[in-house]
Amino acid sequence: MASVRNLKKDINYVLGDIIEAVYLWEIAGKGQPSEASNAIIEEAIGTFDALIAKVNAKDVENKKAHFKGIQAELEESARRLVEKINALA
Repeated sequence: MASVRNLKKDINYVLGDIIEAVYLWEIAGKGQPSEASNAIIEEAIGTFDALIAKVNAKDVENKKAHFKGIQAELEESARRLVEKINALA
């Protein structure tokens, strides 16, 4: 892990891109949000909040392993959210 700052940027960019993809799907479709698309956006925001809270945790013994775990959780969450977006179409 290069730095905590880069991890925070990764979290922000990845989940921001997922939210943007949902908005693009809404625009390309009927132009209105659906319950399913709103649920995906809410889940992405919740994931963002949870991951940032974990990054900012101060009571961590092994920081390297902790940040690697957060990176893995980000990748898994992003994959799951992208699958949900693909299921909308």
